[in-house]
Amino acid sequence: MNTLNQGLTYKDAGVDIDRGEALVDIIKPVAASTRRPGWLGNLGGFGALFEVPDGYQHPVLVSGTDGVGTKLKLAIECKQHEGIGIDLVAMCANDVLVQGAEPLFFLDYFATGKLESNIAAAVITSIGEGCRQAGAALIGGETAEMPGMYAEGDYDLAGFCVGVVEKHRLIDGLSITPGDTLIGLASSGPHANGYSLIRRTLQVSNARLDTPLDSRTLADALLTPTRIYVQSILKLLPSVQIHAMAHITGGGLPGNIKRVLPVGCKAILDSNCWHRPAIFDWLQQQGNIAEQEMLRTFNCGLGFVIVVHPNATEVTLDILRDAGEAAMVVGQIEPGTSEVVIH
Repeated sequence: MNTLNQGLTYKDAGVDIDRGEALVDIIKPVAASTRRPGWLGNLGGFGALFEVPDGYQHPVLVSGTDGVGTKLKLAIECKQHEGIGIDLVAMCANDVLVQGAEPLFFLDYFATGKLESNIAAAVITSIGEGCRQAGAALIGGETAEMPGMYAEGDYDLAGFCVGVVEKHRLIDGLSITPGDTLIGLASSGPHANGYSLIRRTLQVSNARLDTPLDSRTLADALLTPTRIYVQSILKLLPSVQIHAMAHITGGGLPGNIKRVLPVGCKAILDSNCWHRPAIFDWLQQQGNIAEQEMLRTFNCGLGFVIVVHPNATEVTLDILRDAGEAAMVVGQIEPGTSEVVIH
C-alpha cells in the first residue's frame, strides 16, 4: 500500500519518538544517582533548576562548555562508548575548576542520525559517572535524532557545566610572582585532545588498534577517559593559597599555561621531572612528530598544572598525593615575558 495514502509519520522520516521517550526512562536513574544539594525539580522539565548552595556571601558562577572532538570517531570505530561521557564531563568540569569553582551541575547534548538506544544509554551512563567523579548533578540535557545530518552510527556530544566560587577566592593568575613553583598532575593519556593528529598517525602507520602497548592495547590506551581533578583540588583549596591553575587541553603545555601568566612572568618547565606515558612516545615515533608539535598538541603526561608560593610546595604535594594524584614539581616562575619554556 502507498504510504502517502496513509499519511506520513515522523517515524517514516527517520525519527522514532517512542524510542526517544524510552531512553529518557533509562536516563532518569542515571541522573538521580548524581543528585546533590541545590538541585530542584526532576529530570524532564523544560528548564533545569538549581539554587546556589547556602553559605556563600558573594557567589560567582563559573560556566564552561566543550565537546570530545574526534576522539568520538575512535570510540565509534572501536565500539567502546563506556568512557566517552567521562571525557565530556572532564573537559568542562576541569575548566571550571581552574578558577577555583566547585562544579554544581552539568547538562549534555547528544545528537545522532538514528537513535541506537544501547549506544546512547552507554554514553549517558558514562556521563553520569563523570558527574559523580566531579561532584556535579546531571540535571538535564537533550537527545536529538536528526536523520541525514550524521553518517550511520555517528553521534556527537557537547557538555555544559556551571560551578560556584566565593568572589574573593577567585583564582585568576594575577598573584603569580617570580619564584613560584609549578606543580603538575599526571594525565591518564591524551585525554580528549589531539585526536585528529592521532587518527592521522594511525592512518599513515597502518597500525592495528589491538597492537599491544604498555600491558594493554593501543585502543585502550587511546580511549582511556580524561582524568577529573575536581575532588583532589577541592581538598587542596582550604589549605593552600593557589596562585593559578591550568587545565592542559588543546594547545598543550605551552598554550594553556601561558593563558594564566601575568605580565612580567614566564614559566620554565623541566620535562625530566615527569613521566611521559608510552602512548606519547608511540605517537611521536609512528607519526614522526617533532617535539615542539607534540608539546603544543598533547598534554604529554601532565593534565593539570598548579602554581603556588614555594613555601607551599610540600604541603601541596602531600595533600594531592594523599588524594590519589601523581603530583610532582615540574618547574618554576621566572621574570620575563609571558611565555612557557620547556627544557
